[in-house]
Amino acid sequence: MASQYITVETEDGPMPTYESTPEGQSRGAVVVVQEAFGITSHIESITVRLADAGWRALAPALFHRQGSPVFGYDDFSAVGPVMGQLSAAGITADVHAALDFLAADGVAPGATGIVGFCMGGAVSFYAATLRPLGAAVTFYGGGLREGRFGLPSLIELAPSLQTPWLGLYGDQDKGIPAEDVEGLREAAKNAPVATEVVRYPDAEHGFNCNDRPSFNEQAAGDGWRRTLAWFDANLGA
Repeated sequence: MASQYITVETEDGPMPTYESTPEGQSRGAVVVVQEAFGITSHIESITVRLADAGWRALAPALFHRQGSPVFGYDDFSAVGPVMGQLSAAGITADVHAALDFLAADGVAPGATGIVGFCMGGAVSFYAATLRPLGAAVTFYGGGLREGRFGLPSLIELAPSLQTPWLGLYGDQDKGIPAEDVEGLREAAKNAPVATEVVRYPDAEHGFNCNDRPSFNEQAAGDGWRRTLAWFDANLGA
């Protein structure tokens, strides 16, 4: 397994991207969409874990227009202004750029997955409505009833999913009410692809990240197992 930073070209310039590749031939590829804090060591570790499971993994820096900053998990005052500069057009361009990069390298759409965390969880859901990929996973992505970054809400987008989608949410997430998660579950049933929503009664927002005080070992472990199983079942190289 090897990891390095590479560059993915976008219509707004180069996008630094953390890449991890497995030993030998990869089974396919997964785009990892960052949290609101940038390409943190946690996001880098997700790419490594995916590579260990046989997938080539890319984590593009969606803050590349702002210099690709990385923030501490308690630095909310600095995160807000950078997040506020994200736009639907920029997010769409970056998603397409990452997927086009893989396609140009010979990775078929059906062998391409996407997973996102926090802010990236909403982006991975949106990406699953843009193109028919092999599989998509959302960890506690917000914007269920009110869209963010100029995008429609996830509940509005749900019927247009083109990619099998798995959503993982914590009932103790103060920013994502359980009733909204259930609303998303119902809306996703109208999509023409397989969907699944899993709720963790004792988990808060950020439960998968062991660098955050909200880390929940049980929910994180189960969520990761489900993520790998979702990719195993739906990504065809």
